[in-house]
This record gives sequence, structure tokens and C-alpha cells, in this order.
Amino acid sequence: MLLVIDIGNSNTVLGLYAGETLVKNWRVATDKTRTVDEYAILIDCLFGLSELQFKDVCDVIISCVVPPLLNTFVALCQAYFDKKPYVVGPGIKTGMPILYDNPKEVGADRIVNAVAAYEKYRRSLIVVDFGTATTFDYISGKGEYLGGAIAPGVAISAEALFERASKLPRVDLSRPPQVIAKNTVSSMQSGIFYGYVGLVDGIVSRMKQEAGEPSLVVATGGLAPSIAVEAKTIDEVEPMLTLDGLLIIYHRNKGGKSHEP
Repeated sequence: MLLVIDIGNSNTVLGLYAGETLVKNWRVATDKTRTVDEYAILIDCLFGLSELQFKDVCDVIISCVVPPLLNTFVALCQAYFDKKPYVVGPGIKTGMPILYDNPKEVGADRIVNAVAAYEKYRRSLIVVDFGTATTFDYISGKGEYLGGAIAPGVAISAEALFERASKLPRVDLSRPPQVIAKNTVSSMQSGIFYGYVGLVDGIVSRMKQEAGEPSLVVATGGLAPSIAVEAKTIDEVEPMLTLDGLLIIYHRNKGGKSHEP
């Protein structure tokens, strides 16, 4: 089986593919202080719960936006899976032209999402990824990555509110029953949730206007299903978009030389 690993700032998502089928996936907190052996123990426990073993892994591909952890996971793959992993970055084939001022600046997760979305829909797209940051990426009808926007994630925005406003309590990041709230907790939920819906619709609408062509909007990330319920501009929700993108990029590089930093 193929192990795909997406290392994000807040969470690390792992998936196991048997052929084209995602058979298992896990989400764990990203911790830059963990060692190679500590991550190996964690993965071994996750595997064990599903009656899997390290020897079941035939290859590995990694996407990482946390530089200190990339070497950790590369070393883990070599020590525990006896594999030199593919790493999404300079030198790896994505099949997508990156029309950015400096292509090396584009986060690996943004490219992986763009590749997966275009492979599935084959048209102009806007991919919205709700992570630590919320990213908006535009892909042309020709399959070119044209750029996008980066906004603070909803959790970061809420955390800033909690820290700076002493009298305001911490609240769950959930959809409130109404916009005109009758108590402080609901008022905060209304402002955070619907404020973020407005941010998404506003940026997507401006990107569509600037691009000048009809675009399908695909959302991914942990909060995508919740925001999509209210956001007028989101057309599709793809929770496993990043993992699917890693699978696609793996196939485009299989048989060639593995890449590591």
C-alpha cells in the first residue's frame, strides 16, 4: 500500500491507498518537538488499531509546509519503512505549470490540492482550503496554477479575539442558530462564523470577476463542510482532496528517482 502524508501547521493527515482506493486515513496534531521515534510509535499505534503493519507500506509520498518536520519524516520513512519517500517540492513532477512569480514560494499543499481538483474536474477552478490559514487558489481551464490569496484561518482569527478581548469567553467554532444573537456566546459565534462565510464569498467573487471565466469552487479542509452550508460560492466539498492529490503526483513520479530535501 501507498502511505501518503500531508504535514500541515496544525494537523498531519496520513492516508493508506490500496491501488486507487483510500482504505484508511488519520488526522493527528502536528508537533515539531516530536522525534523520529515518537512519530514512529504514534503511526505504529494507528496502524495497530486497524490491524496494519509497517511492512504493508510499499512506498511513501510526503507534502510538508513545516520545514523542521520534513527531515524528521524523511528519516522516519528510511528507518522504519526502509523507503526513500517522494517529497512534493522542486524537482518533482506535478503535471501542472506554476505561473507564480517564484514557484518555490507556493506551499506544497496548495499545489497538491490544485493537481487533485483539476484532475477530477478538468476545468477552471478555485480551490479553498480551510486550514491554519485559509488559502484560495485559482487554476485555469488549461490546468495552469495562476496564484491566489491567503487569509488567516478561522481558528486563528477566533484565537486573536479571545486573547485581546478579556471579557469574551472562548466559544466553539460552530454555526449559530441565528445571525442576530441574544447572548454573548451566540453573538461571538455569529460574528466568527458568518464573518468567515462573508470573507469566503467576497474573495471568491472577486477572483471570479478578475479571472473573467466561469469557475467551479471546490472546498477542502476540516471546516469545509460547515462553511459550505452557508457560503453561496462553494460548489463542491472534497474532504480528501490533498490525499488524492498526493496519490496522483506519486503516480506521475513512480519509477523515477525519489526526491528528498
